[in-house]
Amino acid sequence: MTKSIPHIKKYMTTNVQTIGDEQPMSVAHQMMREQHIRHLPVLHQGKLIGVVSDRDLRLIETLQDVDPSKIAVSEAMTADVYTVSPDASLDEVVGAMAASKHGSAVVVDHGHVVGIFTTVDACSAFADLLSTRLTH
Repeated sequence: MTKSIPHIKKYMTTNVQTIGDEQPMSVAHQMMREQHIRHLPVLHQGKLIGVVSDRDLRLIETLQDVDPSKIAVSEAMTADVYTVSPDASLDEVVGAMAASKHGSAVVVDHGHVVGIFTTVDACSAFADLLSTRLTH
């Protein structure tokens, strides 16, 4: 008996935190530390325009004369965001993330951010699938 491949909505993080593009990098760092996350979708007037990772922030901060309290998140974000629908299949999303080395997929439904799927979520999905599908 073959089981169908689950949709990304089964494994995505739904209480996704976002940040405004004009917020300072220091606020993004604080949010990431407090929420124990590594990716923040970046919004401009409620519309997704990018994603910033802790790695992006650290890279910008290594530049000379950078004050994280004065530099906007938009200066550190990646504008090329990998977005998917909540109904995208898990194998499609994981395959694309691996091929393009994306650390996350922002889940968007009708123009609104409804979740995020990260490499940590992928590991959780993998563990779940191994334990439920490979047992005899």
